[in-house]
Amino acid sequence: MSEQQERSGKPALRKTGLVVSEKMDKTVVVAVQRMVAHPRYKKRLRLTKRFLAHDEHSRCHVGDKVIIVETRPLSKRKRWRVCEILTSPTRVNQAEAKAS
Repeated sequence: MSEQQERSGKPALRKTGLVVSEKMDKTVVVAVQRMVAHPRYKKRLRLTKRFLAHDEHSRCHVGDKVIIVETRPLSKRKRWRVCEILTSPTRVNQAEAKAS
């Protein structure tokens, strides 16, 4: 069991999103999209919510797909931290350049 689970008894929330801004020091803005059906018309709507997430080593860049996990409040609006970088367009471009 992780330290987070032992204290609260429930696992920390995890969300997957896209980094849309990295202008702050050790902080990134992650946009998380979800699909919701309209209550009456049943049309599926794409809702986007932006979260501030802590990036300790400033490894994330705009366009990266990341997993964020819920954590204790780190500042006024920052309650998430970057857990893992899934895909990165800059890494893909570097790999293609080396192969050429």
